[in-house]
Amino acid sequence: MPKINQKVLMSGADYFNDEFAINVFMDSKIPVDVAKAIKEHDSIKNAFEEAGITVFQVPAPPDLQDGVYTANWGLTRSGKVLMSRLPNQRQPEEKYALEAVKGLGLEPLILPENVARFSGQGDALPCGDIVFTQSPFRTTKEAHPYMKDMLGYSEIISLETKPSRKLGGFGPVSYNKLTGLPNSPTYDIDLAICILRWPDEGNKGLVAYCPKVFKSSSRRFLKEYDKVDKIEVSESEALDVFALNMVSTGEVAIINNHAPKFEAELHKHGLKTITLDLPELRKGGGSIRCSSLTLDN
Repeated sequence: MPKINQKVLMSGADYFNDEFAINVFMDSKIPVDVAKAIKEHDSIKNAFEEAGITVFQVPAPPDLQDGVYTANWGLTRSGKVLMSRLPNQRQPEEKYALEAVKGLGLEPLILPENVARFSGQGDALPCGDIVFTQSPFRTTKEAHPYMKDMLGYSEIISLETKPSRKLGGFGPVSYNKLTGLPNSPTYDIDLAICILRWPDEGNKGLVAYCPKVFKSSSRRFLKEYDKVDKIEVSESEALDVFALNMVSTGEVAIINNHAPKFEAELHKHGLKTITLDLPELRKGGGSIRCSSLTLDN
């Protein structure tokens, strides 16, 4: 099996906050302990290095609360980075991300103006030559063809997860007051699905996903899709502890703790696990995968 996620980009949690509540997990009324967030971020970096991952770290973008989530800065392949187009509150990160990838010797690729939103690897997960992506929350469908045209991926799988709704889940779709975008607990697809192994000659890839967070058409597609083997994860483990917001090397999975059923399935499939406790970072709606951008896709 090929090793994956061998090089990642991280920043820092120095300015982490949830003052600007741009997703359903953020609550500006609940204070963030930055010192704890920094320790949690350090534990992610240490776990990566324990798993054999090389971490390239840049300083945290000054005064940008979401700058810790580098996965949203772009999507990489073969030394190129398709740069993101972030929501209004995060747009100042775009310039910083551009300089960061240039500093690493990577070639930035800029989307045309007609693409309103693209959330980078947060919303586009490569599995070999396949990319699992979604719309319409942080990435619009107009972005999907450019993953193929500009980065050369052969198969773009466009999925849809469920939006948040008012009135106990039965009313109209709710919208974020700051971004104007529809709310969803899986606003980025890296909260709904994760890549555990890439396919190679004679072997399928392996992914894990939470069926209940997907719309019925996407749920049916994933159930029938036969190019990867699949682990199904419960809604409680996916959304309460962000079990799917993890990073795998193909041999070792770095995951959030308190997801015992998912961890047991990983062991059944021959993966070792490193578990982390990251409650502070989860206040921002992100965790292990969100805090790292893979550089060696």
